[in-house]
Amino acid sequence: MKLTDNVIFITGGTSGIGRALAEAFHKLGNQVIIGGRRQALLDEVTAANPGMEAIAFDVSELASIEAAAATLKVRHPGLNVLINNAGIMPFDDAGGIIDDEVSRNIINTNLLGPIRLSSALIDLLKAQPSATIIHNTSVLAYVPLAVTAVYSATKAALHSYALSQRFMLRQTNVRVQEIAPPWVDTDLVKKSGDPRAMPLDAFIAETMAKLASDDEEILVDAIKPLRDNPGANEHALVNGFNEALIANPIPV
Repeated sequence: MKLTDNVIFITGGTSGIGRALAEAFHKLGNQVIIGGRRQALLDEVTAANPGMEAIAFDVSELASIEAAAATLKVRHPGLNVLINNAGIMPFDDAGGIIDDEVSRNIINTNLLGPIRLSSALIDLLKAQPSATIIHNTSVLAYVPLAVTAVYSATKAALHSYALSQRFMLRQTNVRVQEIAPPWVDTDLVKKSGDPRAMPLDAFIAETMAKLASDDEEILVDAIKPLRDNPGANEHALVNGFNEALIANPIPV
């Protein structure tokens, strides 16, 4: 994608990767609008970044998505980049009882949210000379983390959806890119300084450089070996990955 002269809406823009991406694009002179549920956090981010705007909405609720899309169409008719970044990552136990309410909230936020928001804004994006939809998935789309089974499944599903959406938009002016982060040191789980987690600033720098390419998938170099899954050795890879994290758990 082009990194300048854009009007960008990014969900989950009040913390972690979302805020860092929003600020990186804002520093390049783009018009950035962040979306999130908590007005106080939206105000904090926009105050720290003069010129950035915000819309309070809940990406897990269809009516809230439709209201936010209507507002964007009125206030920002030149919107040409949608970054579906918002996500939640509760831990679960696929070998035990799964909390249905928590699971539905993960699915509504991580999977239906991007699908619904892309749908609500697609006509506006198609009306632009050049537009981009970016889905923020995860390395766990390729190698699931067993203790976040529902989260991992939603990211795999969003990766699949991005493949289909890219194909269906192939003859339009709307491109689809996918960012698949590794474990990044943010508060998605717990900001801990764990040496296995990629520092946020390093992740953003590498991701922004790669977004300027024509690549459909934006992968930091560290996760490229994991991207090669699935394959004939998928089960061994997934089992080994999860056994290593049982031996040395993610801090929570």
